[in-house]
Amino acid sequence: MKQKRQRICVGMSGGVDSCVAAYLLKKEGYDVIGVTFRGWPQDCRSIEEDKCCGPQAVADARMVAHSLDIPYYVIDEIETFQREVMDYFAAEYKRGRTPNPCVICNEKVKFGSLLRKARALGADGVATGHYARIARNGSGASSPRHLLRKGVDEKKDQTYFLFSLNQEQLAHAMFPLGELTKEETRTIAKEIGLKTYGKEESQEVCFVPENDYRRFLRESAGVIDTRGKIVTRDGKVLGHHNGVHNFTIGQREGLNLGGLPRPLYVIELDPQTNRVITGPAEDLLRGEFEASNCVWHIAEPTAPLEICVKIRSNHEGCAAIVDRRSGARVSVKLREPQRAVTPGQAAVFYRDDLVIGGGWIV
Repeated sequence: MKQKRQRICVGMSGGVDSCVAAYLLKKEGYDVIGVTFRGWPQDCRSIEEDKCCGPQAVADARMVAHSLDIPYYVIDEIETFQREVMDYFAAEYKRGRTPNPCVICNEKVKFGSLLRKARALGADGVATGHYARIARNGSGASSPRHLLRKGVDEKKDQTYFLFSLNQEQLAHAMFPLGELTKEETRTIAKEIGLKTYGKEESQEVCFVPENDYRRFLRESAGVIDTRGKIVTRDGKVLGHHNGVHNFTIGQREGLNLGGLPRPLYVIELDPQTNRVITGPAEDLLRGEFEASNCVWHIAEPTAPLEICVKIRSNHEGCAAIVDRRSGARVSVKLREPQRAVTPGQAAVFYRDDLVIGGGWIV
């Protein structure tokens, strides 16, 4: 009796990475279905043509699916995307924090609701074009763990954005590009004639028009500008602003503070008093911080653990000691102080190329 082929839904954003992921899986013999989630209303003007899930992206993904001779579906995720990603995005800024919507989208949408819908299509899992790898630990054990590892292309590694996936999600996730470099991916796309081989990557938040998040908060999220004070750490008033949501830690531009002896930066945001607190560059350095809502891909540590931590996606990482506090909270002591440790951003813990866990900077 012929064995049934494993069915995989590939999340296709219309870019070269997800298109090549679909091609590679089909080449390996999987029964591939292409899917794109639609997180925007039909009349939404905030989704630009070239964004990862915009109208042009759908057209590109459909074209590639046709060329690969695989079924293709656009799945409506408007309510989920609005609730889990866009509302979170606005709420974090109102709290004086800097959100990371891509992490939330991966956890709640791409490997959350989409995974559930993929199963409804008879699929065994979801694949994406992320540069990451999954390994199994303890194959002989009754409950083997699924480990998240960096992609071989260090410059393109995207495990930072995947750290919050749980064991169930990792067990049903595939990353076909994990062993490739970006250059190799583009070469494959060109060799097989995919028209997306030279398509540029979008580095912006998909639902924010022209990368102007302040405009999005004002026009689409209903966040109201509220006049407040710009102060020094000791409380000296230097000027005024239109709302803490317009700022992030480390920001210099937009303060509009002239005639000062040296540049000042945003070092803290206080939404309770609506104050933007400023200081010199050296005040941006922090040697310790806490992270909340931590997840672990290894056995949860019971003693201080030496790690490498990334405090933002383009951070190269630094040596640190993570120590558990109460609940899902930890303290992170950095071997060397780092600049602009930003509340709301993810702190992802590594041991060599293995993601061992992570949390959200408090």
